[in-house]
Amino acid sequence: MPDRSVLLRVEKLRKVYESATGNVEAIGDVSFTMNAGELVCIVGPSGCGKTTLLKCLAGLLRPTSGVVEMDGSPVTGPSPAMAVVFQEYGRSLYPWLTVRGNVELPLRHKKLSRAERDKLVTDALEAVGLGHAARSHPWQLSGGMQQRVAIARAVAYQPEVLIMDEPFAAVDAQTRADLEDLVRELHRSRGISVLFVTHDIDESVYLGQRVLVLSKSPTWVQEDLVVDLPPERDQITTRALPRFTELRTHVYDQIQRAKRGQAAAPQAAR
Repeated sequence: MPDRSVLLRVEKLRKVYESATGNVEAIGDVSFTMNAGELVCIVGPSGCGKTTLLKCLAGLLRPTSGVVEMDGSPVTGPSPAMAVVFQEYGRSLYPWLTVRGNVELPLRHKKLSRAERDKLVTDALEAVGLGHAARSHPWQLSGGMQQRVAIARAVAYQPEVLIMDEPFAAVDAQTRADLEDLVRELHRSRGISVLFVTHDIDESVYLGQRVLVLSKSPTWVQEDLVVDLPPERDQITTRALPRFTELRTHVYDQIQRAKRGQAAAPQAAR
């Protein structure tokens, strides 16, 4: 009987790109589970296939083999239970629509009344601190505010899992810290399950309840690390904890080992 707490199950996922010059195995053997309500971060060496993995999980890319399941059902295409926030927020927003129009757009595909849509959009904009900017256009906003619009759009959609692909890589350090705290607050207050891919080791430890460390390509899960920091975190106190330093040093060491190919590949599905 399946475990009802498991929201996302990935088993022996493999992705091979075929080309005229030969096949490229991007993902070798990835297996893990994610429970409902978790915030899980994924890190790994540059070029290890993190984005390819996320696209397979979100149903945007068909894996060569293996299983991806949401709530016990196979993911065979874009899932209404998932919402994705990408790094390139500028490309994901429509400049001719207002902030409110951008957030509302995916909801037009749901069977909702106008009043229901309006309520969800207003609530999402308030949740990300953009209630005052509803009538603005994306090009009138800073990069950090544009990414908040993209997050609001995902929140309004009410997904079971929010997938984030290096969403803060293009913003400055201060804005990044604010957006990290926004994600933690949304996760805490709304119980949203979050799968967060990042190349920033400190960010993965600060945000995550677990950190999945990927090997170099062809990718597998080299370590599934539980982050045993206090659930209440802040940018100053948490990052000053000795345990934070221990965890980020451990993850850094794992990634260096991954780059050198020093970790043993899995012998069987985890």
